[in-house]
Amino acid sequence: MNEAANPVARNDRGYGAPTARRGGAFLERFLAILGVVAIMISAVGLQAQGAAATSDPMATVKNSVDQVLEVLRDHATPRAQRQRKVIDLVAGRFDFAAMARSSLGYSWKQLTSAQQEQFVPLFTSFMEDAYLDKLSGYSGQQVQFLGQATHGDGYAEVRTAVAPTDEGRQPIRINYEMKRAGDAWKVYDVTIDDISITANYRNQFNRVIHQRGFAALVSAMRQKQAELRSSIGA
Repeated sequence: MNEAANPVARNDRGYGAPTARRGGAFLERFLAILGVVAIMISAVGLQAQGAAATSDPMATVKNSVDQVLEVLRDHATPRAQRQRKVIDLVAGRFDFAAMARSSLGYSWKQLTSAQQEQFVPLFTSFMEDAYLDKLSGYSGQQVQFLGQATHGDGYAEVRTAVAPTDEGRQPIRINYEMKRAGDAWKVYDVTIDDISITANYRNQFNRVIHQRGFAALVSAMRQKQAELRSSIGA
């Protein structure tokens, strides 16, 4: 089966590889840093108690990173338990429903209610497994917190940069689009060097739906997820 007919097979190089910049060098860089993104995304899920929980978005992220890294550095604990702990920490901190809708774009409204209810948990578990699969990519990269910006009532962006392990490479810019939900902040998108994860998925998902239908997308995602779970020993 060719790549156009099987987007999941194509993305064995990295499901979600940026469509806007398909050069091999950028693709390699994207895959190399996906593990760091997983760690940083997980970090947002950890909320400090008390004042930090109602603080500004960047303070929330900064107070959380060390706790996530502590989990990942705890090599005395079995890998599966550390993975589960990270996912438990993330649960409820990402607005996966909003990310799922955004990842389908115009196709979302064309789905039936039953299909929408099917897609959200599938997308959520797919994202969790994709990031767990890349957690081993962390090798001590340092994170810089560059600032934050507000985008209207209850919306903000937290800007960070991750130092690459290879000498001579530029820092990787990872920004978090966040929205306030009660006294907490939730992530609804992440950009890597100005490329949106949800927009990237949208390009791929809509192509599959347009060419082969929604059922084919569900089947492809489940197939890829099975491969991911086998890789992480789930």
